[in-house]
Amino acid sequence: MKKITLLFLLLNVSFLFAQKEISGVVKDNTGAALPGVNIVEKGTSNGVSTDFDGAYKIRVSEGATIVFSYIGFAKVEKAATSDRIDVVLSEEGGQALQEIVVTGSRTAPRSNTTTALPIDVISSKDLASTGQASFDKALQYKIPSFNTVQTPVNDATSLLDPYEIRNMGPSRTLILINGKRKNLSSLLYVQTSPGRGETGADISAIPTDAIERVEILRDGASAQYGSDAIAGVMNIILKKNTNGGAVTVRSGITAEGDGEMLGVSLNNGSEVGDGKGFVNYTVDFSKVAQANRPGTVDAAGEASDFGADLADVQAFLAKKPDAGNINGSPETAAAKFLVNGAFDLSEETQLYYNAAYVYKKVNSFANYRTPYWRMLSDYPYLKDFFGDGTAASYVGYVPTFTGDLNDYNGTLGYKAVKNGWNTDASVTVGGNTQTYSVENSHNRSDIQDENGNNVYLENSPITFKPGGTSFNHVVGNLDISKILSDKISIGFGSEIRTETFEVIEGDKASWDGQGADSFAGNRPENSGKWNRYNLGAYFDLAYDITEDFLINGTLRYEDYSDFGDATVWKLSSRYKFADDKVTLRGSVSTGFRAPTLHQIYTQKSQYSFVAGEGIQVSGIINNVSPQARLIGVPKLDAEKSTNITIGIGAKPSRNFNFTIDYYNIKVEDRILLGDIVSTDYGDVAWFENSFDSRTSGLDFVANYSNILVGEGTLGFNLSGNVTIDNERISPVRSGNFSETLDALMFTSRPNTKWILGANYDLGKFGFSLNNTYFGKTTFKQAGLDSNLRTEFIPKIVTDLGVTFSATEKLTLSLNVNNLLNVLPEWEFKAENAAGTALLNDAAQVKNQSNLITFNQRYSQMTYDGFHFSQLGTMFNLSLNYKF
Repeated sequence: MKKITLLFLLLNVSFLFAQKEISGVVKDNTGAALPGVNIVEKGTSNGVSTDFDGAYKIRVSEGATIVFSYIGFAKVEKAATSDRIDVVLSEEGGQALQEIVVTGSRTAPRSNTTTALPIDVISSKDLASTGQASFDKALQYKIPSFNTVQTPVNDATSLLDPYEIRNMGPSRTLILINGKRKNLSSLLYVQTSPGRGETGADISAIPTDAIERVEILRDGASAQYGSDAIAGVMNIILKKNTNGGAVTVRSGITAEGDGEMLGVSLNNGSEVGDGKGFVNYTVDFSKVAQANRPGTVDAAGEASDFGADLADVQAFLAKKPDAGNINGSPETAAAKFLVNGAFDLSEETQLYYNAAYVYKKVNSFANYRTPYWRMLSDYPYLKDFFGDGTAASYVGYVPTFTGDLNDYNGTLGYKAVKNGWNTDASVTVGGNTQTYSVENSHNRSDIQDENGNNVYLENSPITFKPGGTSFNHVVGNLDISKILSDKISIGFGSEIRTETFEVIEGDKASWDGQGADSFAGNRPENSGKWNRYNLGAYFDLAYDITEDFLINGTLRYEDYSDFGDATVWKLSSRYKFADDKVTLRGSVSTGFRAPTLHQIYTQKSQYSFVAGEGIQVSGIINNVSPQARLIGVPKLDAEKSTNITIGIGAKPSRNFNFTIDYYNIKVEDRILLGDIVSTDYGDVAWFENSFDSRTSGLDFVANYSNILVGEGTLGFNLSGNVTIDNERISPVRSGNFSETLDALMFTSRPNTKWILGANYDLGKFGFSLNNTYFGKTTFKQAGLDSNLRTEFIPKIVTDLGVTFSATEKLTLSLNVNNLLNVLPEWEFKAENAAGTALLNDAAQVKNQSNLITFNQRYSQMTYDGFHFSQLGTMFNLSLNYKF
């Protein structure tokens, strides 16, 4: 027995000596560690996976071959001839690994040309090269399907501008930060302009210098990410570099000498805990002065609208041709703070976090109340409020609007890799609060106290606190994935989210009676706090049938506390051929968008321009109010969508690639804020699931780089979006939908947009020239004759950028945006013979023009909107110092 035991021990010892332990690190071509890589001893089931740092250890037999595999990358085999084997995996097809994306699938990352979905990847360098002061405006000049522009009439909208992908409105694009849901803004757009009736996340609040790259998925993704992803997903990936930081000083001014901008930002990072973790942070301060682009006001139109004596109007306009109006871009000051970090608790576990806080203050102006608009004969005390007490001193007044915005978000998460299973558990919080102030105004309500004295009028305050709005959410996520083999990977998980929306009551003087002139406050009965929660779960499967043929499927279930549940799915596929130089891809999916709490509960009074009648007061009633029930307004339900995308991508050579994608999006029960209707409760509007719509088009992206020209290199890029269909495809559920709303929803963004850019690097100099083509947009403004439409003429905006690397640490950049000072320009078009006859009558044309521009106050952009910035040429200079 002792001999047998001794023999057994000797055999085990010899076996151990016949094996060896191999360790190393697996990275991609950019030097980034690859977690979750499958490492197998060839011909056996002996295997391990890399940890978060890409590190691994495996014990193999002498003379063994080790196989390294990861979906989306070429397989690598290495002979076990050394105790340490470091491996660099290359993407299948040999493309640059900076194009690896994490958006669009809940399984393993892939490249943006081997994924089954169209994804744009915009680097921090790309964003900086635009010279734009904010992140949203930088995207405007980089992504053809992305559109945003400042609204003509500011008020609360001055705090953030509506944006959209594929003309679908801000509510239908989901914003992620490091893959986690960003909170919505508390602002609901209620003006008659693009984005009306919707809300979105405040992406302008994100400091550009904190961004490593942006991944924009141009496809419906409700199955992967939940509500709001009907048009697509924008995933903002934060910087995590630790090898030094940089400070950037920016300044700018328009060619008109206004809109001065000054900003400074610091981005820095460092290792934490002897290399076990990192922290990267950004601090950004900026101030942008007001830019004013008023029109020359028409006296005859004014006299007609306000019932004033023409001579009095002419006398005032002789002193103030613009009627004192101030419109363009508001004064904005912002402070932004952001931190991103992680710490390895062990070789297989990691704690990660990010947090951001933004404070923004915006000052803007209401329309100037001229002396023939608010006349002393009606309000004699105005000479004391806005003059020196004499009638001759009163020249009208302009109410000011101040908005204070606080936006925050933060994520704390835990990742683990065990036996190839990747687990990610996180909690995300986020919120947005906006409060408002109105100054230089008054409450003109004729209300008496118990003693018969006027509460307002001559006793009115001139400063008001109208209240505001607040929104916050708490999101819990659990995501699990595993690469089961070199062909199959799976992902599944769940999400629980609570949301709270609050309408903050204004001080009594701001809402009592008619409220503060220009911006009435939130009434007590319209104020309050509302909450809901939802639960969601998904399952995702990716199957590489062959190295060239991929199928990816996702199923998701969501249950909302306030409107019910939804089950959606997505199926996508990709096939590569011609030595991986050509990729065919496509997807079909269903989606949904829950009505936001803002749309369900907002109820308020608002001041709006009514063509031919000046500024009038109307209201919004919500769908759960007694008034809504009495007039038969139904409760809101979720929108439902069907998305189809078909595309082709090609990389004929190392330096040339292009993609073309067709999309078709059908939305059922689309939610909108209808037109104002006269009811027993006054002139009101409300939200409803109004109709079905279809949006289709083409996206094109092409790049040609590394062309040798002289001693430098030249590169070209061309990208474009073409709208084929964007229309209503069902009857309207009720009658409060006008041609104006139809135009705002379907034709108020460019029907096509193209960006042609060229970059030339020569030694220490870098040059960029970008031309952005804004296609036709069409409006049907309220009050416009039904036989006419308004079209904004297609224009090309040219941007020039020059960078000079003075030293390894110091770089100077000059950007001239809108180099040729191209401005929006519109014209009337006839719908029929009657419209043609009208256009032949100069007096009628002038009258129609007055109706849609508030008597030429908004002559360049009309009262309802336009298609690109009206500020003209802007010069921007920045200095970047690395340390």
